[in-house]
Amino acid sequence: MLAAELIADTIPHVHTSDTVQKVVERMMEFRVRHLPIVNEEQFLGLLAENDLVNITDNQTEVGALGLSLVNPYVLEDQHIYDVIRLFYEQQLTVVPVLDIKKNYLGMISINAMNEYFARLTSVSQPGGIIVLEINNKNNSLAHMAQIVESDNAQILSSYVYQHPHSTRMEVTLKVNKQDISAIIATFLRYEYDIKATFNHTGDNDNSRDRYDSLMNYLNL
Repeated sequence: MLAAELIADTIPHVHTSDTVQKVVERMMEFRVRHLPIVNEEQFLGLLAENDLVNITDNQTEVGALGLSLVNPYVLEDQHIYDVIRLFYEQQLTVVPVLDIKKNYLGMISINAMNEYFARLTSVSQPGGIIVLEINNKNNSLAHMAQIVESDNAQILSSYVYQHPHSTRMEVTLKVNKQDISAIIATFLRYEYDIKATFNHTGDNDNSRDRYDSLMNYLNL
């Protein structure tokens, strides 16, 4: 997904003629701590809530303030991961989006990012969650998908967390079945380390015991 696809049209930007009171009220209305200042189509910088804290006259126009504006932005064709990086590194609540000529197109709000993550991780769809801990050399999503699909299920979403200073990583799988006991048993059979499971039916605490019993039976 590209940055332009997440532009929030509902939040208006700030003009240099807007008063401090108007900007503060707008920030409160949309629950953000930053707003871009735009002169016609030119992006001037990102106004932060902290810039307005010590202003005593609420009717002062923003253009008259001596602001040390920062100007983080992304271009319309940048990947959404670049937007996420700006949100994280600079603790922003909105990220401005510009076209290739650096004209202002709109902004991406933190709420839009939350909605994007909800779709990305399929949180609204029913299913089970499996958290595996693996060595980074054994990170084969194709094999994990094969295990899930062997029980007539599908992976809805997945993501990886790399442990710092370690060769171990966590792989989280969201599958489209709530009863994931058979999938868990197959992962155990292939000697995957299951760190946690969620939204499944039945008791998973004894999955290893059931697997060991099955193996003992088959070895008779």
